[in-house]
Amino acid sequence: MNLNTIPQIKNIDSGNFFVLAGPCAIEGEEMAMKIAEKLVTITDKLQIPYVFKGSFKKANRSRIDSFSGIGDEKALRILRKVSETFHVPTVTDIHTNEDADKAAQYVDVLQIPAFLVRQTDLVVAAANTGKVVNLKKGQFMSPESMKHAVQKVLDCNNENVMVTDRGSMFGYQDMIVDFRGIPTMQQYATTVLDVTHSLQQPNQTAGVTGGRPDMIETIAKAGIVVGVDGIFIETHFDPANAKSDGANMLHLDYFEGLMTRLVAIRKTINQF
Repeated sequence: MNLNTIPQIKNIDSGNFFVLAGPCAIEGEEMAMKIAEKLVTITDKLQIPYVFKGSFKKANRSRIDSFSGIGDEKALRILRKVSETFHVPTVTDIHTNEDADKAAQYVDVLQIPAFLVRQTDLVVAAANTGKVVNLKKGQFMSPESMKHAVQKVLDCNNENVMVTDRGSMFGYQDMIVDFRGIPTMQQYATTVLDVTHSLQQPNQTAGVTGGRPDMIETIAKAGIVVGVDGIFIETHFDPANAKSDGANMLHLDYFEGLMTRLVAIRKTINQF
């Protein structure tokens, strides 16, 4: 996939990796705009191609009382406002076939959640919109098996597809990243490393997912060294009070420092 196919994406000739970053969920307009402004400023400064990420709803919650969203249309309109205000592309995840057409009216990239990546009808619905499709590798799937998910998109005459590694299950309540999977999946499509979800620690007893945000920089650096095409990071100015996935999000204050170090690493790697 050529990054040029993503509307409004900038800095694609910089030689940098690209970044999908933003809050786990859209909690409101003010928070989304605040985070977007900061991320756009940083990525422009460092010449990193950037896509704003935000889920318009969270359908894959552990408990029925977990936050699921502020309303589909309201959240999607906020994503559109972010794009129009800051002139950046946006990505959101979808969970049903109906979501595909609805979200495609507002965002530039449709993301298939890891738990749903084998749902053929959902992948086809996303592909048929003509939008860029980001397929998140299931925690239960091998890197090699992702070629079949990619092929489903290609068979819909849509070549705008990328895959995202978000770790693999390690026992019942931990994740691990097998970096051998990155070059494997790059044979099939542009490949992204989801740093923050790879550090989740699902807590099936309490129904609240934990995480290891202290390891974000370690995993991100390793991904850049291996040569991943893009990095996916969820970030928030107040992770402790975020309504979804706060336990494994990067604090917004640390984003610029991390990106600066990753850019330096990529610059070095590009010399070889």
